[in-house]
Order: sequence, then C-alpha cells, then structure tokens
Amino acid sequence: MAAPEAAPSQAEGAEPAPWAQLEAPARLLLQALQAGPDGARRGLGVLRTLGSRGGEPFDWGRVLEALCQEEPVVEGADCRLQLKPLLLRLPRLCQRNLMSLLMAVRPSLPENRLLPVLQIAQQDPSPEPDAWLRALGELLRRDLGLGVSTEGSSPLSKRCQRQLRDLCRHLGPGGRRLKLPQSPDPEEEDEEDKDSQRPGKRRKEPEEGPANPEGERAPKKLRCLEREEEEGHEEERAECDSLESLADGRGASPIKNQPVVGAEPSKAGQSLEDAKGSAESLELPKAIQDQVPRLQQLLKTFGERLEGLEDAPPAELQLLHECSPIQMDLLCAQLQLPQLSDTGLLQVCTWLLSLSPDLSLSNATVLARSLFLRRILSLTSSASRLLTIALTSFCAKYTYSFCRALLGPVLQAPETGPAQTELLCCLMKDAALEPDTQVLMLGQILELPWKEETFLVLQSLLERQVEMTPEKFNVLMEKLCKEGLAATTSIAYAKLMLTVMTKYQANITETQRLGLATPLALNTTFLRKPLQATLRHLAP
Repeated sequence: MAAPEAAPSQAEGAEPAPWAQLEAPARLLLQALQAGPDGARRGLGVLRTLGSRGGEPFDWGRVLEALCQEEPVVEGADCRLQLKPLLLRLPRLCQRNLMSLLMAVRPSLPENRLLPVLQIAQQDPSPEPDAWLRALGELLRRDLGLGVSTEGSSPLSKRCQRQLRDLCRHLGPGGRRLKLPQSPDPEEEDEEDKDSQRPGKRRKEPEEGPANPEGERAPKKLRCLEREEEEGHEEERAECDSLESLADGRGASPIKNQPVVGAEPSKAGQSLEDAKGSAESLELPKAIQDQVPRLQQLLKTFGERLEGLEDAPPAELQLLHECSPIQMDLLCAQLQLPQLSDTGLLQVCTWLLSLSPDLSLSNATVLARSLFLRRILSLTSSASRLLTIALTSFCAKYTYSFCRALLGPVLQAPETGPAQTELLCCLMKDAALEPDTQVLMLGQILELPWKEETFLVLQSLLERQVEMTPEKFNVLMEKLCKEGLAATTSIAYAKLMLTVMTKYQANITETQRLGLATPLALNTTFLRKPLQATLRHLAP
C-alpha cells in the first residue's frame, strides 16, 4: 500500500519547466507555444493580449538573449554534465512553434539578438537533431539575407521532399490529386500537341465554376475546402479570444455559451452538424480504431492497481495527437473513461501528463470533461485522495482546459454542493499551483455569476496571495461591491471580505475603500463588527 504515497511525492518533486526562471510575460508566451500544433497562433494571441494592456512592449531582446543562455544539464546514459542553451532545453514542439512565431514577428525582432538563436538552431549537437527546426531556422536566415543561397535549394531534407511528394500523390478527394509544381516534361508536351492536332480530338477544358473576385474560376472541391478553412479560422479566433480573456481577466467567459451539464458544448454540436457528410469527423481513423481494444485492455489491467505509475506511457497513447476534438470525444466514449475507478483515473492522468509533446488545449479540454466532470458532480461525500491527486496534477499542467471544462461548469451546476465545493477549495490551496495558474483561475471565476459556493472557492484562492495587476484587482473589487448588496446574510461572503481586506490591504485604494462601505454596512451576519473594524483600519 505504499504506492499511493508515491504519487504525491512525484507530483511535488516534478522537474520545473525550462522557462520557470523567466519573467511572467515570457513564461506565459512559452506556455502558449507548448499548447499543441497551433501553439504559434496561440503565442500571437498572448502577444496581442500583453500589448493591449498598455504597459511596456514585449521585450524580445531579453527573451532572445535568455534563449541563448547556457545551463548545466545531465543527459545521456552515462549522466554526463554538459552546458545547454535554453532553446535546446525546450520541448521539441515548443521549439518548432517558437521558430514559427519568430518568422511571423521577424520585423519587430532585434537582428543582433536573433542571429545567435538561429546559430544554435542550426548547430544542435544532439544525436538526432530536429530537421524541422533546422528548416525553419534556414528560412529565417534567408529572410534576414544572410547569404543563404535560395536558387534550386529547399530547406527541406531529401527524405522530407520524397515524403511530401508521396503525400501529394495520395491526397485529393474525388479522384483529383495534388501535384507539386515541377518543370514540364518535353515528351508529354509533344504528345499533347499531337493529340490536339488529331481530327476528332479535343483538348479537355478545365472544369468551370463561379468566378472569384479576381476573375479566376476555382474548382468546386477547392471552393468547399476554402469554406471549411474559413469556418476553422472562425473557431480558432473564438478559442484564441477565450484564452486571452482568461489571461487578462476581461472579455467573454470561455464557457458562457455552453450548457453546464448533460450536453456537449454548442460549438461541438454545431461542428458535428457541419461535418455530417464527413466520415473522418464522425468516426475514428482506422489506425486509432485498431488500437482501441489494446487501450481497453490496458485500462482494465492498470485500473485495478497503482503499480507502475512512474513507467512511461504506452506507445498507443501517442495516437491521441492525431485525433480532432470530435474524434477525441468518440474515443473517450469507446474507452468508457467516465466509468473508470479512481485508481484507473490516476493511472490515466499519469500517462497523459507524461506524453510528449503535450496535448493540444482542445483535446485536453475534451479529456478533462470526460475524465472528471461527471465524476465530480456525482460526489455525495468528500473526494477520494486519488481523485484529488489526479485533478490537481491535471490542473497544474492543463490549467486552461481545467478552467474551461471543469471550474466554470462545476461552479455553475445546480448539483454543486458541499462535496464539490470542498474539492475545489482543496485544489485552490494546493501549493503546487504556479502563480500564472492562479491568475488564470481567478480570471475564470471573475467571469462567472457568483453564488454561495463561489465565495468559498474564491476565498481559498485569494488566501494564496494571488499576484494581480491593478486592473484585475479593480475588477475584483467592483465585483465584490456589487455582490455584497445581495449577500447581506452570507457568512461565506463576509469571510471572503475579511480575507481580501486583510491579505490585500496594501492594494486597496481610497476609492475602493469608500466603495466597500455600502455593502459592508448592509451586512447582517455575526461578522459585521469585525468587517466594520477592518474597514476603518484601512482608512489613511
């Protein structure tokens, strides 16, 4: 029975992220870049969010300099100590997304700081250097005009070029095939000319479609693909705006337009309707479907014991990266994840948190909902220790997904009672949560309608001395003043106000102190006198 004790110690002793020592804006950016294949787009969203706050511009010079700083690391089977720059200590997915982001914002980068980063990317001494990272670095060097010859050359390796040609030959719905641009074959041209000169033979005209604004005609299949791409961009923009609202505590709540429990999010439902004719969206790819029996057997085997928590995740789980969010929903249903025991839940979470690269935010959100939501809402007594450990570890790594799929829905659900509130309070008090994680959770709570359970959860979070900007603290104070008018008999609200006035005394301005006078004067609980005394103590 010693195994369950190993899990917390493992979580507490987890190795910090390579960017842990950087300043908060740089940490937030690198965390966004680690968010999946679309990390570069999310990084741009973070930069827009930071720029909209009206503070100092993002200091690319210091970030690029930090990427080149070397630190001793232990690597290899012989545990050799060697110096390694931060860029090469980042996860591979983060490196690629970072290089893509640098290409997008290149005009705003100081060249004298960018060049050392590109040199490090080109001179990776690891046994298996990342060819994709090198290709992106070479494209950046071309943009800078560093004498890299572009005539007849490609940043892609020969093997990658062959794979790309094979892919183009296999692509093309409806019998059409995509082709790489290549020089025309003289023999083929001669044959075509001969055919066109034969009597009774006509050269095949391209299929016509409605003309676009430029006067060109697009094939029907391409027009469909363009419409799908536009819809995908709209969904990406909505999800990016949701991430930004959590980062700065403003904007719409990521769960505002979603039903609380018992129904899938409206976006997912709409996507299912839009994808009605697409077999790829409504069923799992064959490569993943073939692995379902194996995954079911693994869950059955490890769901009954806690041995092997520190083992590497099964190779079959790497297929999760190939699932779209809709396919991930189908996979969770087939694996019956909501029915897992708490032991199986902890095992699955341990595997998921060990995956490299990290899951995309959308897939992590689907998994969070499937693994935890029904389990939490069905609690009638205190959560088990295994459930608490699994939820805390998942939240620490996928905070945005936790806020989107769990924190908001649980606080808004009518089923929420003492057991659910106790679990969330325990989570808020966990010492493993990073300051950035606390800020994201606070931003989510500020966007929700408040009730008695919200006061308790928010008090547990604010007892941790959350590092807030003056703007976010002002939003918090305005919300407290507004809610106090309707919470005159709430002991939870009174305790929350005592926590705020005590822990954040130095942050409260004279205007905010005057705004608190009215709701506190209306308070009728036994804590009214301590509240009034604390308020008077705030006076200059």
